[in-house]
Amino acid sequence: MLELIDIHKSYEDDPLLTGISFTVAAGETICLLGASGSGKSTLLRIIAGLETPEQGRVRWDGQDLASVPAHRRGFGLVFQDYALFPHLTVVGNVAFGLKMQNLPRREIDRRVAESLNQVNLASLASRRVTDLSGGEQQRVALARALAPHPRLLMFDEPLGALDRALKDSLLDELRRILHQTGIPAIYVTHDQEEASAIADRILLLHAGRIIRDGSPAEVWRAPGSVWAARFLGLGNILEGKSLGGGRVETQVGVLKTACLHAHASGETVSLLIRPAAASAGGGENVLRGRVADILFQSEFFRVTLENGLFFRLPAAPRVGEEIRLRVPISAVECLA
Repeated sequence: MLELIDIHKSYEDDPLLTGISFTVAAGETICLLGASGSGKSTLLRIIAGLETPEQGRVRWDGQDLASVPAHRRGFGLVFQDYALFPHLTVVGNVAFGLKMQNLPRREIDRRVAESLNQVNLASLASRRVTDLSGGEQQRVALARALAPHPRLLMFDEPLGALDRALKDSLLDELRRILHQTGIPAIYVTHDQEEASAIADRILLLHAGRIIRDGSPAEVWRAPGSVWAARFLGLGNILEGKSLGGGRVETQVGVLKTACLHAHASGETVSLLIRPAAASAGGGENVLRGRVADILFQSEFFRVTLENGLFFRLPAAPRVGEEIRLRVPISAVECLA
């Protein structure tokens, strides 16, 4: 098991990571999700042994890794830019690290074949990597990381350069391989959909700290903060004043919430309004507005009102039309 304890790191005297602590269990895939510059890649480099924390410890099965160099840690790292050797074939790239370990030729051949089969590249073994597509090159990079039988795999924005369809295909394959091999993994991305597709657990990283830790479903259902809800694109964020009894006065009227927090009367409250829950009609929590924009997105229409609120509706109104939408109490959430 990997364990990080109170990791601190600064960049040009500004704190980058502040008190980072988490564990990765056997067979678990966690995703470090955050905006660019949040310290995700630096954290991977610290775990890999390529950078040193100013404070804190990295341990594997209880052993402190501070004195263990990167090449002795037994961790595999896959980058966005593949980092392949352009003058070598697919086999040559996958075998390179094994040769550095001075393994017997028969063992190298066995492991290379095993890794290429895992990523479905056996038929391209003799090709030069420069003749491969971006998706195929990323598979070679994954095979190279798998060949030494790492005890931990780390991925630094590995699919960032690929188009959506290819990314989805490789995510499915990567999830299959991780489940099949049982290798624990840390996956870094700024893409929320990618994180949800690959992770058993998501760690939201913001301002140098982990501000949310949970399964994809838990994080999406309860983001826990205004920043998290905005970053995840979960819906409309409104500020208002508590009137007591779960009622909040906002710029669009008084809304009733299912809030479980104890807010004093007059206290400022941040609300998340889930856009998919709205429907035409009257009753409680009715919002009115003039339609400013309509965008078709797969199975629904994203309808934006002139007041800036947006909703996902099954049918499109007309631009300029005044509409009334009812939002159920369960879709109006208080944020800490």
